[in-house]
Amino acid sequence: MQQVLNQLPYARFLGLEGQEGGVIKLPYRGVLIGNPILPALHGGVTASVLQIAAQTHVIDALSIPLTSPPKLIDFTVDYLRRGLPEDGFAKAQLTRAGRRFASVSVTMWQGDPDTPIAAAHGHFALVTAP
Repeated sequence: MQQVLNQLPYARFLGLEGQEGGVIKLPYRGVLIGNPILPALHGGVTASVLQIAAQTHVIDALSIPLTSPPKLIDFTVDYLRRGLPEDGFAKAQLTRAGRRFASVSVTMWQGDPDTPIAAAHGHFALVTAP
C-alpha cells in the first residue's frame, strides 16, 4: 500500500502512511487545519484522505497495476463530526467488484475507530491496460 501512496503527489504532500490491516494514517500537521478558531481539519483534507484510501484499497484488493489505476466515477462524503488537531486514520472496504466497476465504503476516525469523523462511498471504473 505504501508503494501506491508514494505514487500519488497529494498523498505524499499529506504524508499519508500505509499501516497494517489496510489502514492509512494521516499524521497531524498544523497546515491541515481549515478553521483555526475551532480548530478543525480542513474538509478537503478529510475528503482527500477518504478518496485516496478508497482508491488504494481498490488497487490492492484487485491487484490492479499502477499503470492503469481505477478512475473515479463518483464519491459521496458524509461529515459526521469535526476533525480535531490530531492524527487521523482511514480504512476502506470493497463492497462490490465486477469486471468494469468497483464500489467502496470508507471511514475516517481519530482515536476511536467506532467514532468516525467522516464516512464515504465511491464508485470506480476499472480500466484495463491496452
